[in-house]
Amino acid sequence: MKWEVVIGLETHAQLSTAAKIFSGAPTAFGAAPNTQASAVDIALPGVLPVLNRGAVERAIRFGLAVGATIHRRSVFARKNYFYPDLPKGYQISQYEIPIVQGGSLSIATPAGEKIVRLTRAHLEEDAGKSLHEDYHGMTGIDLNRAGTPLLEIVSEPDLRSAVEAVTYAKRLHALVKWIGICDGNMQEGSFRCDANVSVRREGATTLGTRCEIKNLNSFRFMQQAIEYEVRRQIELIDDGGAVVQETRLFDPGRGETRPMRSKEDAQDYRYFPDPDLPPLAIDDAWIERVRAGMPELPEAMRERFVFEYALQAQDAVALTADRETARYFETAAKSLAAPVERTGKLVANWVLGELSAALNRDERAIGAAPVRADQLAALLRRIADGTISGKIAKDVFDAMWTGEHGGDADAIIAAKGLEQISDAGAIEKIVDDVLAANAAIAAEFRAGKEKALQSLVGKAMAATKGKADPAQVNATLRRKLSN
Repeated sequence: MKWEVVIGLETHAQLSTAAKIFSGAPTAFGAAPNTQASAVDIALPGVLPVLNRGAVERAIRFGLAVGATIHRRSVFARKNYFYPDLPKGYQISQYEIPIVQGGSLSIATPAGEKIVRLTRAHLEEDAGKSLHEDYHGMTGIDLNRAGTPLLEIVSEPDLRSAVEAVTYAKRLHALVKWIGICDGNMQEGSFRCDANVSVRREGATTLGTRCEIKNLNSFRFMQQAIEYEVRRQIELIDDGGAVVQETRLFDPGRGETRPMRSKEDAQDYRYFPDPDLPPLAIDDAWIERVRAGMPELPEAMRERFVFEYALQAQDAVALTADRETARYFETAAKSLAAPVERTGKLVANWVLGELSAALNRDERAIGAAPVRADQLAALLRRIADGTISGKIAKDVFDAMWTGEHGGDADAIIAAKGLEQISDAGAIEKIVDDVLAANAAIAAEFRAGKEKALQSLVGKAMAATKGKADPAQVNATLRRKLSN
C-alpha cells in the first residue's frame, strides 16, 4: 500500500538586531562564554524585561512580505520548562495571540507552483547553550545566546516530501535575508529548522503520529534526516509497531535520527501571559512606516526583470534567488547605458554563466567578487560595440578576475592587443587563405555538408587567434562558397 508523507516546518530565524529582545546585551556571534549575558538574561532577582522595538519591526516586515495578518494586539507568554541553559525556568514566547498570523509562500515543484500556508510567526527569546564536548563528565553552560531575539515561523503540514521541505526552507531562508531581518548564517545558528514528520496511508484523511526532528542547520542534513525518518516510520508500521510521538535528533555521522525526549504538547508547557510584559500594541501608522521601508520583493522584481530587460522567466528566477545577485545584475545592466532589450540577456548570461562559475570555483559570495558590476558592464560594452568577440571577452574576464591592470577591461584589451578584427578587407583576405588551404572541406560544404562550414569558421578564427568577428567570417565564407 502506498504512503503519503506529511511535513510541517518550524523555523527559528535570529533577528538582525544589535541587542537582545528584552535586554541591551549584544548579540554578536563568537564572544567568550557568558560575556554577553546581562542581569536580565541570567534572570537575577528583581530584573524586568523591556521589549526591543527593532525586533517588533522585523516581525512586521516579515508579515508584510508573506501577506499575513499583523495583529494590532499580541501577547507574550511564559513557556515553562526546566533545563540548565534556561535561567528563568521559562522562556518568553507568544502563544495564543502571535504578532503574525497566516500568510503563505510559493515554491516551485516538478508539478508546478505550490502554495505553502503559514500558520503563524511569533517573537520569542532564545535559550542558552549546553556544552558537552569540552568537559569530561560535566556540562558547561554558555548564556550568551540567552535572550537572543527569534522569529519562529510555523508552516501548515502542506509539504509532501523531503525535497519539498528543503525547497520551502531555502525559499524562506532567501526571503528573510532579502528583507533584511536575518543574516541566514546556518553555521552560527541564525537560521535553523525543526521538521515535524508523519506518514499515513494514501487516501487517509487523518494525520499520522508525528515526530519532531530538532535543530536542522543544513539543507543537506534536513533532506537526509526527513528521508531517514520517513523510512523508519513506514518500516515500523509495516512491522506491526506504532510511531511514538517524540522529539528526535539527527546524527549526520550515522545518517539517522535518534530519540531525544518524549514530545510535549502545549499543555505540558503551562503557558500563561507574562505579567512583566504588557500586551504589544501596533497601530496602522507603525505598519505603514515599516511598509514604506520594505525593499522590492523577489516576485515583483522577477516580473519587472522580464518586462524591463526582456529576460526569459527562468533567468529572472535565477537572478532574483538572492538580493545581492539581483542588485549586481541590475547595476551592470544600467551601467551598460545601452537599450536594455538588447543587453539584458547579455548581462544575464554573464552573471549566471562566467561570473557564477568563477564565484563557485573560488567559493566566494557575489558581494566579494573581484569584478564589480560596473567593471563587468565595461567588458560587455566592448562585446556589444564589436571591439572584442564573446570568446575573447572570456580571456579578458579572467584577467580582470586576477586584478590585471586594476580590472580595467579597456586597459587589458589594449595591453594584450585583443581588439576584434572587423575590417571587411582583412576578413576577406583571411577567408581566401582558409579556402585555398582547405579546398576539400570547401567541396564538402558545396556538396551539402553543412557542418563543414563550421570547420572552416574554426580555422579562420584559429588563424586570427580568435580576434576575427565570427559573424563576419561566417557571412563571408557563405558568400564565397556560394559563388
